[in-house]
Amino acid sequence: MTAEVSEKLRALPESSAIAMRLKSEQYFDAIQGMIDRFAMKKDLEVVYVTSTIPSQSIINALEVLEIPMDHIWFVDCISQIMMSQEKRHPHAIIVESPTMLENIMLKVEFLLRRVPERNALVVLDSINSLAIHNNTKILSEFLHILVNNLRSRGAYTVIFSMQEYETEEIRNMLVLVSDETIELGG
Repeated sequence: MTAEVSEKLRALPESSAIAMRLKSEQYFDAIQGMIDRFAMKKDLEVVYVTSTIPSQSIINALEVLEIPMDHIWFVDCISQIMMSQEKRHPHAIIVESPTMLENIMLKVEFLLRRVPERNALVVLDSINSLAIHNNTKILSEFLHILVNNLRSRGAYTVIFSMQEYETEEIRNMLVLVSDETIELGG
């Protein structure tokens, strides 16, 4: 599974926006394939926007897999509302809520500007969770602006969509902003 993710991403040109449709049990395999086998091999800066699982849980998994954190950054939109009291990792920026879409965009921009000489992979995890917290029209506008901004920087954008929780609206939204859809294990 991790090799499948990496190979599919490697086949795409820079500036690609990818909708990655997966099942919940494929989640950590997808992350490992994206970050360890794709981003690290291409020497990309990774900005991971998490609105599903707190950043510390993903960081713990990356540490277990012995993936270096030097070029991996998190914009964590879920820890605050889950009232997670864990100590903050220095590579995690907390956004109060997944409804703060403009704030998310500003944090991603801030992290990318820190290393303008490096290409990047920006991961949105997940569209389903963001759709729970936001109006569909506003979320669609956010995706268009974010993806176009990232394209202009030459960054790869991966938008996770958990198949179990997809709606017709989410699928349509993804079709409008994505160059490619990768369906795992499908």
